[in-house]
Amino acid sequence: MSFSTPDLCDDHPKLVRVLEPMMGNFGGRESFGGEVVTIKCHEDNSLVKEQAGNSGQGKVMVVDGGGSLRRALLGDMIAENAVKNGWEGIIIYGCVRDVDALVTLDLGVQALASIPLKTDKRGIGDLNVPVTFGGVTFNPGDYVYADNNGVIVSNEPLEN
Repeated sequence: MSFSTPDLCDDHPKLVRVLEPMMGNFGGRESFGGEVVTIKCHEDNSLVKEQAGNSGQGKVMVVDGGGSLRRALLGDMIAENAVKNGWEGIIIYGCVRDVDALVTLDLGVQALASIPLKTDKRGIGDLNVPVTFGGVTFNPGDYVYADNNGVIVSNEPLEN
């Protein structure tokens, strides 16, 4: 998938919603996109781990971690499982860890920051519910595109 989020914004101004600038790239893919699968959780990555074990062909996991900077919702083992199962990428409104390993994987990863502390796994969270952060609502089945310029979302797939 080759695209530029500025070009997509120029070509589809009425279709795109643009996330406020807050994310950094941590994965091996600097640009990625696909159909949105949402997770809402707070300092518990049980659902992230579970979804990474499912087929993610053509999909991007959008994780609303409440913006917490206290625990990492993604690390190298879950990310490796996501790669194995074909996920395009993971966008996290929260933190990641194992950043030196993440950058070597064929997976798009954007997050607020990194922190070495893992989460507790309590099995708490919601799958495929609308999530809102950075001025944008992500609905399951939307399409998200992310690169070094930023993150955009649309109700339908976009072409350059």
